[in-house]
Amino acid sequence: MVSHSYATDAQTKAKDLVSAILAAASPPEIAAACASVEAFLNQHTPDQARWFFSITFPTLICKLFGFEDSPPQKSVPPSGWIDAASSSGDSNFSGKVFNLLSPDSVLMSSISAVDRLSLVKYVFPIERLPDWVKFMLQNDRDARLLEDLCPLFKNRVKEDSAKGSFQVELNVLEYYMFWFAYCPVCRGNSEKRSIIRVQRSKRFRLENWAHSIPGFSNVKRGKEQKNECNLYTRLLYSYLRAFVPVHDINAHQPYRSSLLHYPSGYDTSVVEHTEFFVCTLVHFWLVDKDFSPLPVNVCKSFGVNFPFRAVLSETPPTPGLGEVVNLFVKYLNLSSIGLNEGSDLVESTGSPRWRGSGSVANVKSRDAMQGVSGVRSGSAWNSLIKRPLYRYILKTFLFCPVETSMKNVSQVFLLWVNYMEPWAISLEDFAEFDANVGASTDNSKKGSTESPSPGYSSSWQGFVLTNYLFYSSMVMHFVGFAHKFLHTDPEVIVHMVSKIINILTSSLELTELIKNVDTVFHSRPSGSSKSLLNNLYRFVPAAREQLQDWEDGLSESDADGSFLHENWNRDLRLFSDGEDGGQQLLQLFLLRAESELQAIGGDNLAHNLRCLDSLKAQIGCLFSGSILKSGSELAEARHCKQSRDDVFKPRMVGNYAMADVKYKGDWMKRPISNDEVAWLAKLLVALSAWLNDTLGLNQGESSHASPSWSYTEVSGDTGDVCGPTETIRVVLCSISTWLITVGGAAVDFMRKHGLRINLRMLASKKVVTVLLVVAAFNALGKAFSGLN
Repeated sequence: MVSHSYATDAQTKAKDLVSAILAAASPPEIAAACASVEAFLNQHTPDQARWFFSITFPTLICKLFGFEDSPPQKSVPPSGWIDAASSSGDSNFSGKVFNLLSPDSVLMSSISAVDRLSLVKYVFPIERLPDWVKFMLQNDRDARLLEDLCPLFKNRVKEDSAKGSFQVELNVLEYYMFWFAYCPVCRGNSEKRSIIRVQRSKRFRLENWAHSIPGFSNVKRGKEQKNECNLYTRLLYSYLRAFVPVHDINAHQPYRSSLLHYPSGYDTSVVEHTEFFVCTLVHFWLVDKDFSPLPVNVCKSFGVNFPFRAVLSETPPTPGLGEVVNLFVKYLNLSSIGLNEGSDLVESTGSPRWRGSGSVANVKSRDAMQGVSGVRSGSAWNSLIKRPLYRYILKTFLFCPVETSMKNVSQVFLLWVNYMEPWAISLEDFAEFDANVGASTDNSKKGSTESPSPGYSSSWQGFVLTNYLFYSSMVMHFVGFAHKFLHTDPEVIVHMVSKIINILTSSLELTELIKNVDTVFHSRPSGSSKSLLNNLYRFVPAAREQLQDWEDGLSESDADGSFLHENWNRDLRLFSDGEDGGQQLLQLFLLRAESELQAIGGDNLAHNLRCLDSLKAQIGCLFSGSILKSGSELAEARHCKQSRDDVFKPRMVGNYAMADVKYKGDWMKRPISNDEVAWLAKLLVALSAWLNDTLGLNQGESSHASPSWSYTEVSGDTGDVCGPTETIRVVLCSISTWLITVGGAAVDFMRKHGLRINLRMLASKKVVTVLLVVAAFNALGKAFSGLN
């Protein structure tokens, strides 16, 4: 029992500490404030420390991450204590801030003690939550289902009876972790809004792109090298080490493969903290703006249909997260090394479908866990991240606009490359982080097997099969991205395509596995087939389900610059012989790349052509050299391929005649060009779609029977038309009937010839300018006539 005087003293000191934290601006003042926080927590019991977490802690979070009281729409990039320590170059100052927030700090110990007593609860601001969660909380039914759909919010969504709305209540550690995950999201959103559009030159070059990709440049920028491991990244790695088990994952989950409950003497908080931290990063970083945040089968089982699909349909992921997401995913992939012993992973999982703990697969809540929190599956953390990670990478490639910084794309590209090569990850890759956080790698290596030799082996077959779309469908989408951006910097694009093809052909065994899965995907099982192919047939249903689920809602008409057909998420086309298959598109890429490189010329021309020849050899290895042609044959084929080359013209159509720019799919939903008013184009496209749907112009003539005209019986003794009123009425009815007849004939003609209404042309800046000029002259004419 704490006396009233001690409680009052703690409350007073907590208020004084708020003033000290708010006044801290310079490094010495920040260091002194950190020391004051540690001293307060050391001197007070958990019951007394409740005043610190009730009064001081929210202010401390704002100063640490640089958050302001203004809403996120008007916020500036965070510039708090963590940023000040990272940019100061003072290791002593940076160390003091790090020691305040490290997992073994007195602050974290106090947080754990206060949470055990459930002394403090917070309400996390709704406007700072991931976008899809914000939309869910706006509807009573969806808000009540949220905790069943997403285990991250289990028992955390509460109804505020006073306001009549729902809110997210968190304990101290959860509250801090939400703010920690939101910090880079806030920074990315702020930087995106403050980006100054770069003026286009005749040939827009992206030299900085090459320098931002390791391995593509020998020169490293000094500033980037200096801040290569900033304080936020150090904290992220320290939390991953503290909360997320890797090699000894079973030690924290002794019953993860059974239906038994944890014994009463087991500290389940370790597992809860692990799952909460990982799920928090996944939803704040990977899911966030996704209009399909959960697996389709989970949504169907709960009868959920997200109403915000139209709002977030073409919203790219938050930029600037590539570095932290790369570290996060790379660290989680270490668990694959520990589980990847022999081919047991393939045998134990059976197929790449979601698996939950136990055998009760028909329970709705268990299905949600399979789709959202699959940490207890045989493939450890991979089941949790592979769907959101796939959509995160795919949306970055599809929705990347021209004329913006390519730094974010380059980081996401590296993320994809690292994820495709888990066999290249080792504990040594994190030695620098261990040194920065003051940890020893000896404990990490204790009990672990020797680092595997870099390179694919048959023991990784299970990983490739459960993540097959990363090696097949994603490659096709990236080829489309490469075509769209080839004109920006051919050298870098060629290097990027070469890197991906090199991964696919790095091992003959890996290449054969990818080809065999594609073969069984497009065939039916046969008893006479090879036993290896028969064994792969059991993966086909899950691969089809993943293809439709992971690419849910991303179609040609909605994807920015996509080149595939409307049902492109129903098939794998990497090894297809069709015009949209990987063979033809890569051959076309070689043609265009050779032309672009020769047009650039320069001192590096010879080197660039050698790189292109190396890429040709790699593609020949991937497709067994069946479609590749020699350099002379490629040059001869250039003319006949010119029509397909037009498909990949960038959205900046101002330099080309409209007749020369061709698009596949719905022309009205092509990317917004520079000669259009964006908001007006979207409005007119929506209006055109509504008119086409109302008039039945979206379907062919065969689906519409000839309209049957309705007739009204008119009495024969109506008499003559008398008076001007009835005469006007008859005339108006005649004109209306004539207009309806003409309109019906026009609609029939449009249906017959497959025509549709397209008002988008009115969004042209030229048309808008003419209308504004006419309106201005008309207004001026009336003004002058009024004066006269």
